[in-house]
Amino acid sequence: MKLIEAKQQFISSWGAFGTHWGINRTMAQIHALLLICSDPITQDDIMEELNISRGNTNMNIRELINWGLVDRVILPGERKDFFLAEKDIWKVVKMIVKERKKRELEPMLQLLDRLEEVEGDKRDKNIKSFIDTISSIKKLGKQADKTLDTMIRAEESWFISSLMKMFK
Repeated sequence: MKLIEAKQQFISSWGAFGTHWGINRTMAQIHALLLICSDPITQDDIMEELNISRGNTNMNIRELINWGLVDRVILPGERKDFFLAEKDIWKVVKMIVKERKKRELEPMLQLLDRLEEVEGDKRDKNIKSFIDTISSIKKLGKQADKTLDTMIRAEESWFISSLMKMFK
């Protein structure tokens, strides 16, 4: 496979994978392109390479910056902004986990806190069943939250070795 084909396949596949970790396909494709570029590139370069509009490119770059996955780079003598992705994949994974935790897990835990306070006689079997179910989900969610916090704080080597011990 030639390099250009490999790059195109990576960008396309990363775009598809991105939809599984909570971002849209175009945002993931821009991230993939920036991951494999050895030097920072401009918004115009991204638009041309991926055949997407300026507005779509601009919106998705801003979101990638918000996620901490991409940095805006100013090159001496250049008037345009350039963009560069974080290349350390462990850092990328931690940033994605941190952002998804903030956007998905934390709001769910807040909702479960409110749902657990359902009004009524706690001896009523329907209310008791509801509260027990919500409490079980909340317990699992809190454990997931703790595990993700540990992962976010962890060094790659420690986390990988801990993960491998779990599977032995």
